[in-house]
Amino acid sequence: MQLDGHIWSVPLFVGNVGLFYRPDLFQAAGISQVPKTWSELREAAKKLTIDRNGDQRPDQYGLSMPLGKGEWTVSIWFPFLFSSDGTVVKDGRPDLVNESAIAALKFWQDLIKDGSTKFSAPERGYEEDDFIAGRVAMQLTGPWTFIMKSQVDFDVMPIPMNRHPATVLASGNMFIMKTTPEREKAAWKFLEYVISEPFQTEWSIGSGFLPINLKSAQSQAYQEYIKQKPVMKTFLEQLFVSNTRPIIPGYSRLSDSLGRAIEATMLGAPPEASLKEAQARLDLIGK
Repeated sequence: MQLDGHIWSVPLFVGNVGLFYRPDLFQAAGISQVPKTWSELREAAKKLTIDRNGDQRPDQYGLSMPLGKGEWTVSIWFPFLFSSDGTVVKDGRPDLVNESAIAALKFWQDLIKDGSTKFSAPERGYEEDDFIAGRVAMQLTGPWTFIMKSQVDFDVMPIPMNRHPATVLASGNMFIMKTTPEREKAAWKFLEYVISEPFQTEWSIGSGFLPINLKSAQSQAYQEYIKQKPVMKTFLEQLFVSNTRPIIPGYSRLSDSLGRAIEATMLGAPPEASLKEAQARLDLIGK
Protein backbone atom coordinates (compact mmCIF):
# COMPACT_ATOMS: atom_id res chain seq x y z
CA MET A 1 0.00 0.00 0.00
CA GLN A 2 1.63 3.21 -1.18
CA LEU A 3 0.62 6.81 -0.51
CA ASP A 4 2.56 10.01 -1.14
CA GLY A 5 5.62 8.06 -2.25
CA HIS A 6 5.82 5.95 0.91
CA ILE A 7 5.25 2.23 1.36
CA TRP A 8 2.91 1.84 4.34
CA SER A 9 2.20 -1.90 4.33
CA VAL A 10 2.80 -5.18 2.53
CA PRO A 11 0.12 -7.76 1.73
CA LEU A 12 -0.46 -10.88 3.78
CA PHE A 13 -2.60 -12.40 1.03
CA VAL A 14 -4.25 -11.37 -2.22
CA GLY A 15 -7.32 -12.28 -4.20
CA ASN A 16 -9.54 -10.76 -6.85
CA VAL A 17 -13.11 -10.97 -8.07
CA GLY A 18 -14.16 -13.34 -10.84
CA LEU A 19 -17.50 -14.50 -12.22
CA PHE A 20 -18.57 -17.90 -10.90
CA TYR A 21 -21.03 -19.74 -13.12
CA ARG A 22 -22.95 -23.01 -13.31
CA PRO A 23 -21.93 -24.97 -16.46
CA ASP A 24 -24.97 -27.23 -16.07
CA LEU A 25 -27.33 -24.25 -16.25
CA PHE A 26 -25.38 -22.77 -19.17
CA GLN A 27 -25.74 -26.04 -21.06
CA ALA A 28 -29.44 -26.27 -20.29
CA ALA A 29 -29.91 -22.72 -21.66
CA GLY A 30 -28.02 -23.58 -24.86
CA ILE A 31 -25.00 -21.37 -24.05
CA SER A 32 -21.84 -23.04 -25.34
CA GLN A 33 -19.34 -20.22 -24.76
CA VAL A 34 -18.83 -18.03 -21.72
CA PRO A 35 -19.45 -14.30 -22.28
CA LYS A 36 -16.37 -12.15 -22.79
CA THR A 37 -17.93 -8.69 -23.22
CA TRP A 38 -20.64 -6.68 -21.49
CA SER A 39 -23.08 -7.22 -24.35
CA GLU A 40 -22.46 -10.97 -24.30
CA LEU A 41 -22.92 -11.04 -20.53
CA ARG A 42 -26.22 -9.20 -20.88
CA GLU A 43 -27.49 -11.67 -23.48
CA ALA A 44 -26.34 -14.69 -21.47
CA ALA A 45 -28.07 -13.35 -18.35
CA LYS A 46 -31.33 -13.03 -20.32
CA LYS A 47 -31.12 -16.62 -21.58
CA LEU A 48 -30.36 -17.88 -18.09
CA THR A 49 -33.42 -16.16 -16.59
CA ILE A 50 -36.19 -18.75 -16.68
CA ASP A 51 -39.80 -18.94 -15.45
CA ARG A 52 -40.41 -22.68 -15.15
CA ASN A 53 -43.90 -22.71 -13.66
CA GLY A 54 -45.48 -19.91 -15.70
CA ASP A 55 -46.30 -17.60 -12.77
CA GLN A 56 -44.57 -14.65 -14.47
CA ARG A 57 -41.78 -14.74 -11.89
CA PRO A 58 -38.40 -16.28 -12.71
CA ASP A 59 -37.41 -19.41 -10.83
CA GLN A 60 -33.86 -18.92 -12.09
CA TYR A 61 -32.03 -15.64 -12.72
CA GLY A 62 -28.97 -15.01 -14.80
CA LEU A 63 -26.95 -13.08 -12.25
CA SER A 64 -26.90 -12.34 -8.54
CA MET A 65 -26.57 -8.63 -7.70
CA PRO A 66 -25.32 -7.31 -4.32
CA LEU A 67 -27.98 -4.90 -3.08
CA GLY A 68 -26.74 -2.31 -0.61
CA LYS A 69 -24.41 0.61 -0.15
CA GLY A 70 -21.67 -1.14 1.82
CA GLU A 71 -18.10 -1.91 0.84
CA TRP A 72 -18.98 -5.30 -0.65
CA THR A 73 -21.28 -3.67 -3.23
CA VAL A 74 -18.71 -0.96 -3.96
CA SER A 75 -15.92 -3.52 -4.40
CA ILE A 76 -17.97 -5.72 -6.73
CA TRP A 77 -18.81 -2.67 -8.88
CA PHE A 78 -15.21 -1.49 -9.26
CA PRO A 79 -14.24 -4.07 -11.95
CA PHE A 80 -16.86 -2.55 -14.25
CA LEU A 81 -15.48 0.93 -13.59
CA PHE A 82 -11.90 -0.23 -14.21
CA SER A 83 -12.92 -2.04 -17.40
CA SER A 84 -14.21 1.30 -18.68
CA ASP A 85 -10.85 3.02 -17.97
CA GLY A 86 -12.54 4.77 -15.08
CA THR A 87 -11.57 6.20 -11.73
CA VAL A 88 -13.39 7.98 -8.93
CA VAL A 89 -10.37 9.98 -7.75
CA LYS A 90 -8.66 12.90 -9.48
CA ASP A 91 -5.66 14.76 -8.02
CA GLY A 92 -6.12 12.93 -4.73
CA ARG A 93 -9.76 13.98 -4.30
CA PRO A 94 -13.09 12.22 -4.99
CA ASP A 95 -14.28 12.77 -8.56
CA LEU A 96 -17.34 10.59 -9.09
CA VAL A 97 -19.11 12.22 -12.01
CA ASN A 98 -17.37 11.03 -15.16
CA GLU A 99 -18.21 9.12 -18.32
CA SER A 100 -16.72 5.82 -17.17
CA ALA A 101 -18.49 5.78 -13.82
CA ILE A 102 -21.79 6.62 -15.49
CA ALA A 103 -21.27 3.82 -18.05
CA ALA A 104 -20.48 1.24 -15.35
CA LEU A 105 -23.58 2.20 -13.35
CA LYS A 106 -25.76 2.21 -16.45
CA PHE A 107 -24.64 -1.31 -17.34
CA TRP A 108 -25.69 -2.58 -13.92
CA GLN A 109 -29.00 -0.78 -14.32
CA ASP A 110 -29.50 -2.30 -17.78
CA LEU A 111 -29.02 -5.81 -16.37
CA ILE A 112 -31.63 -5.04 -13.72
CA LYS A 113 -34.10 -3.54 -16.21
CA ASP A 114 -33.76 -6.69 -18.32
CA GLY A 115 -35.13 -8.62 -15.36
CA SER A 116 -32.04 -10.86 -15.45
CA THR A 117 -30.78 -10.21 -11.93
CA LYS A 118 -31.75 -11.33 -8.46
CA PHE A 119 -30.98 -8.91 -5.65
CA SER A 120 -29.27 -10.24 -2.58
CA ALA A 121 -30.69 -9.51 0.85
CA PRO A 122 -29.63 -5.97 1.86
CA GLU A 123 -25.88 -5.82 2.52
CA ARG A 124 -25.57 -9.62 2.11
CA GLY A 125 -24.29 -9.86 -1.45
CA TYR A 126 -21.45 -12.18 -0.50
CA GLU A 127 -23.76 -15.06 0.46
CA GLU A 128 -23.78 -18.03 -1.93
CA ASP A 129 -27.13 -19.71 -1.17
CA ASP A 130 -28.89 -18.70 -4.40
CA PHE A 131 -25.96 -19.83 -6.54
CA ILE A 132 -25.59 -23.17 -4.80
CA ALA A 133 -29.35 -23.79 -4.99
CA GLY A 134 -29.44 -22.94 -8.71
CA ARG A 135 -31.63 -19.86 -8.27
CA VAL A 136 -28.93 -17.80 -10.02
CA ALA A 137 -26.52 -19.01 -12.70
CA MET A 138 -23.72 -16.48 -12.13
CA GLN A 139 -22.25 -14.68 -9.11
CA LEU A 140 -19.43 -12.18 -8.68
CA THR A 141 -17.10 -13.18 -5.86
CA GLY A 142 -13.57 -14.37 -5.14
CA PRO A 143 -11.63 -17.58 -4.38
CA TRP A 144 -12.42 -17.28 -0.66
CA THR A 145 -16.08 -18.16 -1.30
CA PHE A 146 -17.75 -21.24 0.18
CA ILE A 147 -18.68 -22.19 -3.40
CA MET A 148 -15.12 -23.52 -3.73
CA LYS A 149 -15.91 -26.16 -1.10
CA SER A 150 -19.43 -26.94 -2.27
CA GLN A 151 -20.53 -29.98 -4.24
CA VAL A 152 -22.27 -28.04 -7.03
CA ASP A 153 -21.01 -28.01 -10.61
CA PHE A 154 -19.25 -24.65 -11.00
CA ASP A 155 -16.51 -22.90 -12.91
CA VAL A 156 -15.02 -19.39 -12.96
CA MET A 157 -14.62 -16.99 -15.86
CA PRO A 158 -12.85 -13.61 -16.04
CA ILE A 159 -15.28 -10.74 -15.59
CA PRO A 160 -16.61 -9.82 -19.06
CA MET A 161 -15.12 -6.57 -20.26
CA ASN A 162 -16.15 -3.22 -21.70
CA ARG A 163 -12.94 -1.66 -23.07
CA HIS A 164 -10.44 -4.15 -21.65
CA PRO A 165 -10.25 -6.93 -19.03
CA ALA A 166 -10.21 -5.73 -15.43
CA THR A 167 -11.01 -6.74 -11.89
CA VAL A 168 -10.42 -5.50 -8.35
CA LEU A 169 -7.88 -6.70 -5.80
CA ALA A 170 -8.97 -8.01 -2.43
CA SER A 171 -6.09 -8.21 0.01
CA GLY A 172 -5.18 -8.06 3.66
CA ASN A 173 -2.28 -5.84 4.63
CA MET A 174 0.40 -6.06 7.31
CA PHE A 175 1.60 -2.94 9.13
CA ILE A 176 4.45 -2.52 11.61
CA MET A 177 3.69 0.15 14.19
CA LYS A 178 6.30 2.34 15.86
CA THR A 179 7.00 1.09 19.36
CA THR A 180 10.07 -0.02 21.31
CA PRO A 181 13.14 -1.21 19.35
CA GLU A 182 12.70 -4.74 20.74
CA ARG A 183 9.07 -4.97 19.65
CA GLU A 184 9.82 -3.53 16.22
CA LYS A 185 12.60 -6.08 15.72
CA ALA A 186 10.25 -8.91 16.69
CA ALA A 187 7.56 -7.54 14.38
CA TRP A 188 9.99 -7.45 11.45
CA LYS A 189 10.99 -11.05 12.15
CA PHE A 190 7.34 -12.13 12.17
CA LEU A 191 6.67 -10.17 8.97
CA GLU A 192 9.58 -11.87 7.22
CA TYR A 193 8.10 -15.22 8.25
CA VAL A 194 4.53 -14.61 7.02
CA ILE A 195 5.66 -13.42 3.59
CA SER A 196 8.18 -16.26 3.20
CA GLU A 197 7.73 -19.08 0.70
CA PRO A 198 6.92 -21.86 3.23
CA PHE A 199 4.28 -19.88 5.11
CA GLN A 200 2.69 -18.39 1.99
CA THR A 201 2.41 -21.81 0.35
CA GLU A 202 0.69 -23.39 3.35
CA TRP A 203 -1.48 -20.32 4.00
CA SER A 204 -2.65 -20.02 0.39
CA ILE A 205 -3.54 -23.69 0.03
CA GLY A 206 -5.44 -23.61 3.31
CA SER A 207 -7.21 -20.25 2.91
CA GLY A 208 -8.04 -20.17 -0.82
CA PHE A 209 -6.35 -16.80 -1.27
CA LEU A 210 -3.45 -16.33 -3.67
CA PRO A 211 0.16 -16.26 -2.47
CA ILE A 212 1.97 -12.92 -2.51
CA ASN A 213 5.35 -14.68 -2.80
CA LEU A 214 6.27 -15.60 -6.39
CA LYS A 215 8.37 -18.56 -5.26
CA SER A 216 5.37 -19.85 -3.34
CA ALA A 217 3.16 -19.60 -6.43
CA GLN A 218 5.78 -21.53 -8.41
CA SER A 219 6.36 -24.18 -5.73
CA GLN A 220 5.58 -27.82 -6.41
CA ALA A 221 3.06 -27.94 -3.56
CA TYR A 222 1.10 -24.95 -4.88
CA GLN A 223 1.21 -26.20 -8.47
CA GLU A 224 -0.24 -29.51 -7.27
CA TYR A 225 -2.98 -27.54 -5.52
CA ILE A 226 -3.75 -25.72 -8.79
CA LYS A 227 -4.11 -29.05 -10.57
CA GLN A 228 -6.69 -30.09 -8.00
CA LYS A 229 -8.51 -26.74 -8.22
CA PRO A 230 -8.00 -25.52 -11.81
CA VAL A 231 -10.43 -22.60 -11.35
CA MET A 232 -7.65 -20.89 -9.39
CA LYS A 233 -5.86 -20.31 -12.70
CA THR A 234 -8.46 -17.68 -13.56
CA PHE A 235 -7.69 -15.70 -10.41
CA LEU A 236 -3.93 -16.03 -10.92
CA GLU A 237 -4.22 -14.81 -14.51
CA GLN A 238 -6.48 -11.95 -13.45
CA LEU A 239 -3.77 -10.60 -11.15
CA PHE A 240 -2.24 -8.96 -14.22
CA VAL A 241 -5.43 -6.95 -14.84
CA SER A 242 -6.31 -6.30 -11.19
CA ASN A 243 -6.59 -2.76 -9.88
CA THR A 244 -6.84 -1.45 -6.33
CA ARG A 245 -9.58 0.55 -4.74
CA PRO A 246 -8.47 4.18 -4.25
CA ILE A 247 -5.83 4.70 -1.58
CA ILE A 248 -6.59 8.16 -0.24
CA PRO A 249 -7.24 9.69 3.18
CA GLY A 250 -10.96 9.56 3.85
CA TYR A 251 -11.64 6.58 1.59
CA SER A 252 -14.42 5.44 3.92
CA ARG A 253 -16.36 8.64 3.19
CA LEU A 254 -15.83 8.19 -0.55
CA SER A 255 -16.97 4.57 -0.35
CA ASP A 256 -20.08 5.47 1.64
CA SER A 257 -21.20 8.15 -0.81
CA LEU A 258 -20.34 6.02 -3.84
CA GLY A 259 -22.21 3.08 -2.30
CA ARG A 260 -25.30 5.25 -1.88
CA ALA A 261 -25.08 6.22 -5.57
CA ILE A 262 -24.75 2.58 -6.65
CA GLU A 263 -27.70 1.53 -4.49
CA ALA A 264 -29.86 4.41 -5.75
CA THR A 265 -29.07 3.46 -9.35
CA MET A 266 -29.93 -0.19 -8.70
CA LEU A 267 -33.30 0.97 -7.36
CA GLY A 268 -34.00 3.01 -10.51
CA ALA A 269 -32.43 6.45 -10.11
CA PRO A 270 -30.54 7.90 -13.12
CA PRO A 271 -26.80 7.07 -12.87
CA GLU A 272 -25.52 10.59 -13.51
CA ALA A 273 -27.94 12.16 -11.03
CA SER A 274 -26.97 9.61 -8.37
CA LEU A 275 -23.28 10.33 -8.85
CA LYS A 276 -23.82 14.10 -8.78
CA GLU A 277 -25.70 13.82 -5.49
CA ALA A 278 -22.91 11.68 -4.04
CA GLN A 279 -20.26 14.13 -5.24
CA ALA A 280 -22.15 17.05 -3.73
CA ARG A 281 -22.26 15.18 -0.41
CA LEU A 282 -18.50 14.62 -0.52
CA ASP A 283 -17.84 18.25 -1.48
CA LEU A 284 -19.89 19.39 1.50
CA ILE A 285 -18.00 17.06 3.86
CA GLY A 286 -14.69 18.31 2.44
CA LYS A 287 -15.38 21.96 3.16
